[in-house]
Amino acid sequence: MKALFNLFLIAVLSGCATQYPNQNVEGTVFPNVSGTSLEKQNINLPEAMLGKPALFLIGYKQDSQFDIDRWLIGLDMKEVDVVAYELPTIAGMFPRMFSTQIDEGMRRGIPKELWGGVITIYQDGERIQAFTGNEKPNNARVVLLDDKGKIVYFYDRGFSVTALNNLIGRLSTLK
Repeated sequence: MKALFNLFLIAVLSGCATQYPNQNVEGTVFPNVSGTSLEKQNINLPEAMLGKPALFLIGYKQDSQFDIDRWLIGLDMKEVDVVAYELPTIAGMFPRMFSTQIDEGMRRGIPKELWGGVITIYQDGERIQAFTGNEKPNNARVVLLDDKGKIVYFYDRGFSVTALNNLIGRLSTLK
């Protein structure tokens, strides 16, 4: 119970302290950032994904998980063939001090076979938030990269079937 309270406190205190206006980043290259998977592997993005399309579902707050889950369910129901990565992206020094506890909390709530697809970004969290914007932080940032790391689809207004179909259409042009 104490760990759950600590996670809640961290989420409340760290929720997008600096406001950045939302940006349409489609057509740009995803910035070079690093994160750590829940399997404790250091991963450089987008470098680790080059050579194949990849989908990033970026969340800035714990409440973003609801939107991310809707996207994941939609992708699964439509049998979309793309590797999707969840990127919890947490800005600020305070969350970095508690990154071990935050990651352990996520490991307790996520099945072990999915840990490789969850890459937490702390150090570069502010950079990504400034890149995409963080208005309406409960909405996931849906970022489809081509095989060279260029953003070919971006959406940040909350899950919708129309947005999912647009993503699928854009993905079909990459294959």
